Amino acid sequence: MPVVLFNCNLYGVLMLNFISVNIQLVSTKILLILIKGYKKYISPFLPPSCRFQPTCSEYMLEAVERFGPLHGTLLGVKRFFRCNPFSTPKYDPVPPKVKT
Repeated sequence: MPVVLFNCNLYGVLMLNFISVNIQLVSTKILLILIKGYKKYISPFLPPSCRFQPTCSEYMLEAVERFGPLHGTLLGVKRFFRCNPFSTPKYDPVPPKVKT
């Protein structure tokens, strides 16, 4: 009987892991579609205003691809708030992903 309980628990853990990975993949895809849509349909009608290279939308796109939806969005929002008329224009790439 304990073997069956172990297998049920293992199955539950595997299913939760599968669901969490799928949620992350789906939310990443949705964010990438939204960012690409902004770059294609909205950005061309706005004057260039980003003070950094790569632009804020390119930075957000790369950050979400590299770090996933949560951490990538946080990096992009942090970068967006640094981009203002008082900041010095400069090259500011997405930080490399640290292997743990």
